[in-house]
Amino acid sequence: MDVAAVHGSLSAIGYGLAAIGPGIGVGLIFAAYIQATARQPESSKLTNPYLWIGFAVVEALALLGIAFGFVFK
Repeated sequence: MDVAAVHGSLSAIGYGLAAIGPGIGVGLIFAAYIQATARQPESSKLTNPYLWIGFAVVEALALLGIAFGFVFK
């Protein structure tokens, strides 16, 4: 098999690998919120905005990953 005969874009593979980080990050953020709420239930209203801000920041990294996959072809 000739290596030069391989056609296509590696953007999908790159984004798949780049999505691992934000996936782990979102899991850690929600796990920390659940643990904090379980330990101190009255603090859930205080920590809830930080949960969504952290989630938005991590998801922005995932969106940047897919955007850069299309930009750098």
